[in-house]
Amino acid sequence: MFCFQCQETAKNQGCTIKGVCGKEGSTADLQDLLIFNLKGIGVIAQKAKAAGGATPSNAGFFVSKALFTTITNANFNNADLVKFIKDAQAVKKELYDSVKDKIGSDLHESATWYSDNEDEYAAKAETVGVLATENEDVRSLRELLIIGLKGIAAYAEHAAVLGSEKDEIYDFLFEALASTTQSLSVDEMVAMVLKAGEVGVTTMATLDGANTGAYGHPELTEVDLGVGTNPGILISGHDLKDMEELLKQTEGTGVDVYTHGEMLPAQYYPAFKKYGHLKGNYGSSWWHQNEDFESFNGAILMTTNCIVPMKKKNTYLDRIFTTGVVSFPGAVNIEDRPSGGAKDFSQIIERAKKCAAPTEIETGKIVGGFAHNQVLALADKVVDAIKSGAIKRFIVMAGCDGRQKGRAYFTEVAEKLPKDTIILTAGCAKYRYNKLDLGDIGGIPRVLDAGQCNDCYSLVVIALKLQEVFGLEHVNDLPLSFDIGWYEQKAVIVLLALLHLGVKGIRLGPTLPAFVSPTVLNVLVENFDIKPITDAESDIAAMMEGK
Repeated sequence: MFCFQCQETAKNQGCTIKGVCGKEGSTADLQDLLIFNLKGIGVIAQKAKAAGGATPSNAGFFVSKALFTTITNANFNNADLVKFIKDAQAVKKELYDSVKDKIGSDLHESATWYSDNEDEYAAKAETVGVLATENEDVRSLRELLIIGLKGIAAYAEHAAVLGSEKDEIYDFLFEALASTTQSLSVDEMVAMVLKAGEVGVTTMATLDGANTGAYGHPELTEVDLGVGTNPGILISGHDLKDMEELLKQTEGTGVDVYTHGEMLPAQYYPAFKKYGHLKGNYGSSWWHQNEDFESFNGAILMTTNCIVPMKKKNTYLDRIFTTGVVSFPGAVNIEDRPSGGAKDFSQIIERAKKCAAPTEIETGKIVGGFAHNQVLALADKVVDAIKSGAIKRFIVMAGCDGRQKGRAYFTEVAEKLPKDTIILTAGCAKYRYNKLDLGDIGGIPRVLDAGQCNDCYSLVVIALKLQEVFGLEHVNDLPLSFDIGWYEQKAVIVLLALLHLGVKGIRLGPTLPAFVSPTVLNVLVENFDIKPITDAESDIAAMMEGK
């Protein structure tokens, strides 16, 4: 095992025995073998494209889903990963058989390796994992690309579930995967990484259109933090289609629905407000779930990452359900929806009916729903506040939350920022400060929550609109600083998207990625002025000076 894809990787170098996330070494190895097979699909698809052939979109969707299942805190189930590996081989063979007359047999090993013998998988995985690339800088650029692809894949899968797919996204997944099997120059690899950022923007825009097309534009919303007296289902993750189908199927059953973690922003969409049994948000970000899920008392639905292993004291394994790319040993998995149909949530509803009502852990309300449409509706008010000096600076504090104590930095920054600043946020990083009373500026809340991590796209749209309004040459000329917290692979594609847009001076923390070698880091520093966070007071002073 060697895995360094998340921010909490051991010693900020790599997990080699068991993941800090809780996954076993055997699970990490199977994920490596799955990626190897996905590279093979990419190789064949690229060869087919060069020969004038086409790759069916179902292959692209499979690759996006398979990449997604290897994201941190999504799939801990070896049996499920074995199935993904076998399915990948089937997709690979079908694709090859359809174009073999055009592309021949001189292919990278990832395109030609097949095995149904599960006993061979562990040994094979050891030869094709991250460390199979010996050169540190080549490995760094290849893994930075692969990790970015996982973020693209997650967003592409969500959009596809809502009926929005783009061949250009799938084509890039194939191209990028295939590129990691080739001997490219450093410049070519850097270009591919930056192209991932470009496709990341396209993918987030596609998902934004899919979400708003299905459920309306997020709007300013007060979300209740208390609980009711009915039993409940706590839905976590990011999948809004699952949210919709669960709300429909629980209506009139006497079971209430609460959001958790990254599902909080679902409360901002108009389409979900008609459901009176959508009671509010329960708990905090993903890493608090061992406590939140225990005290919730009811059934839990994990639609995507982040799920974490239970502690010995936890008792909720028999009431947690997974679906989509999520799988955990011992948890009941709800099957994918049939074509044209809906998922069947009857099992989790029946389980919830037998549970006690949630234990109240807090009261009050939080405000969100400041995606691009809502903020642009307030554009005149925001522009006037900037011109008058009431708003001196915007600080983008989007991204991920996590367990490390160093993340208290983001709470401290929020508390100590001057009162004439606005925090723009998206993703679960918000939980470090979204329950603080930071006030407002002329009726504009000082924390504007755009939504889930993919809604960082909204923050980009807002910034570009302000750039246009003020007639500036570049987004870097705005009174805008980036202070980003990262944890997993979706945050990486958000970072690459910002780099593609030319954003400079991004602060990143609580640590810099282990998969970025010193040489690659120098490239990022020299070209984009990426820097690590330091301490709250020093960073605030620098950001207020535009540094």
